[in-house]
Amino acid sequence: MRVFHIGPGSVSESDQLPSALPEANQGGFVWVACARREFEVMQAQVQAMLQSLCGAQLVDLHLSDLLNKQLPSHYDYTSQYDLLVFRRLAAGTRETDMEHPGEPLHAPVRHSGPPVLRRIDTSPVGFAVFDRLLLTVHPADCAVRDSYAARLYMAAADTRGGSARLPSSPPDLMLRIVNQMVDGYLDLRRELTRQLDHWQAELLSPRTRFNNWSALLDARLSLHHLDEICEDQRAAMQDWIAAITTWAMPTDAGGRQERELLLVRSRDVLEHIERVVHHVRRLEQSAETAVQMHFNVQSNRTNDIMRTLTALTAIFLPLNLITGFFGMNFDFLPLIHNTGGIWWAAAIMGLAAIGLALFFWRNRYLDRERR
Repeated sequence: MRVFHIGPGSVSESDQLPSALPEANQGGFVWVACARREFEVMQAQVQAMLQSLCGAQLVDLHLSDLLNKQLPSHYDYTSQYDLLVFRRLAAGTRETDMEHPGEPLHAPVRHSGPPVLRRIDTSPVGFAVFDRLLLTVHPADCAVRDSYAARLYMAAADTRGGSARLPSSPPDLMLRIVNQMVDGYLDLRRELTRQLDHWQAELLSPRTRFNNWSALLDARLSLHHLDEICEDQRAAMQDWIAAITTWAMPTDAGGRQERELLLVRSRDVLEHIERVVHHVRRLEQSAETAVQMHFNVQSNRTNDIMRTLTALTAIFLPLNLITGFFGMNFDFLPLIHNTGGIWWAAAIMGLAAIGLALFFWRNRYLDRERR
């Protein structure tokens, strides 16, 4: 468990649950980041802390949502807090030691297929947003939590940006973490594009034989799964934006500016998600088009081969007819007793073959199509 006290221009960390919130006039808040197994073990202490500091506890259904590893992205709320579950790119399937919650068991997870497909695996991250406290529930080895904690320290140490580089409220911090998760999907799409471009080159190359059908099928299924994940994320963010618009308008200028900033950040996250959805669907169409083009190319190649074999058969058919005619067991046949008969027969057969070959070539039955 990591507990951050975030104030104007300062960030401090402890590993114990907070006993008090910063003073209201100081403008700070607390971020409590728990691993999922750790939250399960310490949920009684966490509930007591929330009751003491915020005057409210998480309802039972929301506790189940935060502990569920298979829950899709969604948004819900109460009169005391907002709940957002957002799936990030990570396996999140490694269990933890019962005696050491929060520390993952370092057992390798085996996946098949290209390395890029192994990254299309997700795990939910839960956000419980109170007025001056943010509770997050992560997988045991969440890199998002650690990387954003490092960003907080860098922002606090950077004196050029002042306190504007630090989040000003729990909703602001939640949106920044969610935005970092979505950026992971944007980075993944570039690797997926390169992998699918490589497969398309193999599918359309006439000199290679494509054998990675199982990997291509896995890629199509993974893209479809990623599309469903992004759709759930978009629906959750749309519900969150709709909830912000129902909040009471602050009377002071600073409160109104903070609310406008939350809306701007929320719309920015939604725009990033829509970009991922658009790109994933384009990749799905590209993969489907590449497969169809591959079979069309194979069909055209088969047609070219059959056309060539048919033309050759047509050329040799009259030659077989001539040899069959002179091979009949009759005593009186033209040229059969002539000393030059073999040459006449060979000349007739040669002229017939050359004539048919010229005819087929003139009608483009034998030449290759121009590339």
